[in-house]
Amino acid sequence: MNIQDLIRPTIKALKPYSSARDEFQGNSDAMVFLDANENPFENGVNRYPDPQQRTVKSLLSKIKEIPQENILLGNGSDEVLDLIFRAFCEPNQDNIITLPPTYGMYSVLANINAIAIKSVQLDDRFQPKVDAILKIADSNSKLLFLCSPNNPTGNSFEAKSIERLIKEFKGIVVIDEAYIDFSNEESWASRLNEFPNLIVTQTLSKAYGMAGIRLGICYASSEIISVLNRIKPPYNVNELTQQKAISQLEKNEITKQQVSNILKERNVLVSKLKDVNYISKVYPSDANFVLAKVDDATKRYNQLIEKGIVIRNRTTQPRCENCLRFTIGTSEENKILIDTLNSI
Repeated sequence: MNIQDLIRPTIKALKPYSSARDEFQGNSDAMVFLDANENPFENGVNRYPDPQQRTVKSLLSKIKEIPQENILLGNGSDEVLDLIFRAFCEPNQDNIITLPPTYGMYSVLANINAIAIKSVQLDDRFQPKVDAILKIADSNSKLLFLCSPNNPTGNSFEAKSIERLIKEFKGIVVIDEAYIDFSNEESWASRLNEFPNLIVTQTLSKAYGMAGIRLGICYASSEIISVLNRIKPPYNVNELTQQKAISQLEKNEITKQQVSNILKERNVLVSKLKDVNYISKVYPSDANFVLAKVDDATKRYNQLIEKGIVIRNRTTQPRCENCLRFTIGTSEENKILIDTLNSI
């Protein structure tokens, strides 16, 4: 597959903006910076941030064992996804394929970018219908979105299905791994060298506990990363976000312990949910949340709100009728949830 054939002609012809911090890449020690029209009085954020977030990428590279040249960072995963749309999808011409029920931003971004949407619902086990997906794809199908572990269902897609889709789909396959740190499945980012059309997105919002700083991650071939770098805003990840990310990534052992605790609490919660008399099914989860089918999702949602507990009502999503999604909280929060579920 030739990735260049998938890139929009206007993007290939684009001359990217070159910022002051892009142009000077030497040793900054003892340098007097008078190039970027910044306020010269030091306050910690008076200088523009590193446009390539080199320190953050260096830490991620060590943790994930992926070269820095295969990493792009964005203002949340949503910016990363939007960059992918703008790089590969021609407005009012191309289409994407989504697999409902799934993360809703794929469709929102498609509509924003004037890209048509083709959908193939997951089967009754919440697995991709591979034959149907490949059949519905046409020459203008540029992106296929696979959310694994999937939101809102929580399950991972079977590896054999994913691999076949990567090999046979004629466009870019985007695997959204926002919840991969809670799964025993290996990240597909470890196989980037095998598949030139593979993009893997992750985030620091879930396992790393930094939803508030908005930092999304894209892993792909250096060719794709180069294309996305051409169109990203010059300073898309601010200095405070970079500083916080560095601080937390340097404490990776704490993150591992928190993930371990969440997984332990997930097992406890699943066990307790199965004993609630109006919950008919608890779906398997590889994420930090659990999807459960109840008798009346809207009724139960409102009852929990009245008791001071906010969960997610997913009953409007395909194949999720009367389903509620419970995020795994602390042991204390989970106990309050279970006690309340049993009391209403």
